[in-house]
Amino acid sequence: MLDQIHLLAAVTVLGVLEQAYFSLQVIYARRAYGISPPKVSGPPDFERVFRAQVNCSEYFPIFVAILWQAGLFFHQGLTAALGLLYLYSRYQYFMGYKESSSGRLAPMYFSAGVLWILIALAAVGILHFLLSHYVGINVLLFISL
Repeated sequence: MLDQIHLLAAVTVLGVLEQAYFSLQVIYARRAYGISPPKVSGPPDFERVFRAQVNCSEYFPIFVAILWQAGLFFHQGLTAALGLLYLYSRYQYFMGYKESSSGRLAPMYFSAGVLWILIALAAVGILHFLLSHYVGINVLLFISL
């Protein structure tokens, strides 16, 4: 069983490490700009780092849930590759947003596209499982015709 989930687990751990890195960036920004918790406003440079981290954190549970569903029901290798692409695009998003608010746009759209692809793969995989398991219809046979 572990050979069916090891890539998904690795991408998940990398994602958690990325979230930790983003959190550390907020801590460093708080120190650099003298913003003590619970304050969340300050100079624009601080607010961009803070917002970038919060935005990435908001999407992370969606990413992890859909990563595992797509990996388990569709294909682990393809899903893990898309997961790495998503994590890289979120890193680019964070760094772009850190520099300027407009720097976040292209990576944001790209990461959203990757997330939608993962959602589609999960939906196809789950639909295939449900149809083949409960109805006896193999969707893959229809696709290959």
